[in-house]
Amino acid sequence: MRLSNIVVALFVVVLCPGFVFALSSPNIPLDSPIYTYLEKLSGFGLVSSDVKGIRPFSRAEAARMVREAEEKTAPDATSPLATELISRLKELLPRELTYYDREESAPAFDYDPLTTARLRYVYLDGAPRSYYRAVHDPGDDGVFGIGGGLRPSNPYPSLVQQRGSEGTPLFENNDGVVYKRGTNLDLTGSGELYFGAMGSALVEPQLLWSEADDEARVRLNRGYVKIGGKGLELEVGRDENWFGPGYRGAITLTNNARNLDQVKLSSPELVRSKYLWDLKYSLVFSRLEKTITDGREREPYFFAGKLAMKPLENLEFGINLGRQAGGPGVNNGFGDIVRGLVGGTSEDNSNSIAGFDLRLRLPWLRNTELYGELSGEDAAAFWPIVESYVAGFYIPRLTDSGRDDLRFEYFRGNRILYTNGTFPEGYLYHGLPLGHSQGGATQDFFLRYSHWFSVRNNLALEAFHTRRGDYGRVTVDETERYDAGGVMQAIERKNALRASWTFPVFKEWSALLLYGQEWVHNYELRAGDTQMNQLLRAELTYRY
Repeated sequence: MRLSNIVVALFVVVLCPGFVFALSSPNIPLDSPIYTYLEKLSGFGLVSSDVKGIRPFSRAEAARMVREAEEKTAPDATSPLATELISRLKELLPRELTYYDREESAPAFDYDPLTTARLRYVYLDGAPRSYYRAVHDPGDDGVFGIGGGLRPSNPYPSLVQQRGSEGTPLFENNDGVVYKRGTNLDLTGSGELYFGAMGSALVEPQLLWSEADDEARVRLNRGYVKIGGKGLELEVGRDENWFGPGYRGAITLTNNARNLDQVKLSSPELVRSKYLWDLKYSLVFSRLEKTITDGREREPYFFAGKLAMKPLENLEFGINLGRQAGGPGVNNGFGDIVRGLVGGTSEDNSNSIAGFDLRLRLPWLRNTELYGELSGEDAAAFWPIVESYVAGFYIPRLTDSGRDDLRFEYFRGNRILYTNGTFPEGYLYHGLPLGHSQGGATQDFFLRYSHWFSVRNNLALEAFHTRRGDYGRVTVDETERYDAGGVMQAIERKNALRASWTFPVFKEWSALLLYGQEWVHNYELRAGDTQMNQLLRAELTYRY
């Protein structure tokens, strides 16, 4: 990323002292239970200002929502579980709850050498699915599959190439970490620095060891500096991102792939306005890794943006964009850069995914949430076409006590989702999709039930059904064959079950046990091939 972009961003922050002197705080890791705690409080009707379409949350934003829940708590009417949730969150967010709206009291310099820690053991018996396959793209698209002509029709066979991998079977959205067959160990810890109220920093190294190659390696999983807060914040470094209301996945940007080295401008907290809708935004600037695919070198710049708005207390609406542009192997003149920024022409040097999402909470139905995301690989006027979808519902209080909840989520990836002719490697980062973990040309069904014995004692059961090959299937006949031997692509079907139990061990130490098993029929679209995968995961965490 150019130095000038950082200078401009710093200049903007300096010009907005009202935002700079908000309480700066590090972000909460996306696999932290803090998110489920806040989600449960929303289910009890104690938090209504939450925005789920932009994550991670800053610790200050989480503290703001805890205060909101406290203000709405009625001593004689609040569920015991809700009271426990608030108490636990206050234990996990002591600094932010102490100095929120009292920024002048924050010490000029402070630090926490061990904010969180996690020791993880993973045993994998199986092999990941490769997403490498040819896909038939007929073109002639309409909207929602209705009509046609918004994109030119293609003569058969018109093939595009899907690429990538699922990484680790039964373990998606893990910051790009891929565990290998056999025993794997993962040790992660984070420390934080605070510069008064206006700045903060986080460093999270990670030690990984795998039995398969008997090699240990250390990498920086997250590490960044932040300036500002509330309505305007600058973050420079490596961090997670998630755009969309989905739980299992989102189309534009998730933490499925490795964390981006980025410059980010955002509003970590909800910006309240007297005349406009309340909103949050995030603008991410990065660059993807160098790839050579089919003899073509690429190293594009990457831009992602998300604007989430709340027209009503129980309604959230978002607009999102992810774009690869420029770099080696494409035209980089001024006109090409402009077209790459604007997009939508056959001559631009970019690849974009864009769309919108919606989340609706139903207070009369125990605060059940309905949500959906639509994103397209192309656009006709303002409307995204070549659509992919995420849709689901979440029932936070399946029972009146709130100790049981249920979620269902569906994903359909268009046949050409995450593919592109200008960037043949596709919408990937180090081999994994930047968006939904299941990749393009697929559909996925996900069901999750959980029971809360207490705030730190939770049992969850999950089921998956994934189909790949029925969208964009390449067929053959006697006169025209694709691929060696002329083998027809079969429809791959994956059925999986996963169970997890989290429970306290001692003081701030907690544990997680998880077991998953899946059965893949017509493995990698080869008729008759089967694959059975098993994964065992055990974790010991500190203040996670």
